[in-house]
Amino acid sequence: MRYSFKIIQSMVFMSLFGFVCSTLNIRAQESAKLVTGEGEGWVNLTESDFQNVNTDPDTWKWKDGTLYCKGTPVGVTRSKKKYTNFEMVAQWRHMKHAGNSGIFLWASDEGLEGLKPNQLPKVGIEVQILDHGYAENYEKANKKKSDWFTTHGDVFPVGKSKMTPFEPKSPKGNRSFPSKNLSKGVGEWNHYYIKAINGEVRLHVNGEQVSGGKDCDPKTGYICLESEGAPIEFKGLKIRELP
Repeated sequence: MRYSFKIIQSMVFMSLFGFVCSTLNIRAQESAKLVTGEGEGWVNLTESDFQNVNTDPDTWKWKDGTLYCKGTPVGVTRSKKKYTNFEMVAQWRHMKHAGNSGIFLWASDEGLEGLKPNQLPKVGIEVQILDHGYAENYEKANKKKSDWFTTHGDVFPVGKSKMTPFEPKSPKGNRSFPSKNLSKGVGEWNHYYIKAINGEVRLHVNGEQVSGGKDCDPKTGYICLESEGAPIEFKGLKIRELP
């Protein structure tokens, strides 16, 4: 059977196109690979690694490796240890529509001193954990979509802290908005991988880097988990200190 030159050319093109698409798909899958927190230097963060700052004694409960937060009062539990350069893995899921929470990095003694119930740290870098229902409620109440926050992993400085956000930024330029919308909804587990080194923060949501910032001040301090009005669960909390 004979083929014309144009048919052969077309067949070759389609073959090459299929190869390129397959390669790109493999690379995309590799780029979305989750950091599991296994290997040398990684340690589990457990109940003994945290202490309550300004919430009720029963706000945080550990059971079988999972941390259950009832969400009230607003406040934080902090690591007993200060960290400077590290990478961290955390899985989380909101248990109520429009839930709000976060992971504070490099919270200072000054930012935590004297905190009363229903107050949050005054110094640190926040990695936002927000349910999609929060944005839905905002849109219903304001008849427009939010332009100052997202529900897919904003990173921003709190209070006196400083940070140069990575693009894309919020309109006011104070938050790093996620480059992709990857977080899952209420009741579903999400995976955060955070790399914080030399004053630079990078957040991966469910396997892909989406946001972050540099020139952070402070760049050493406590890690805090936030209680902010709704139940949330954490599991698989792991950390590895870096040089």
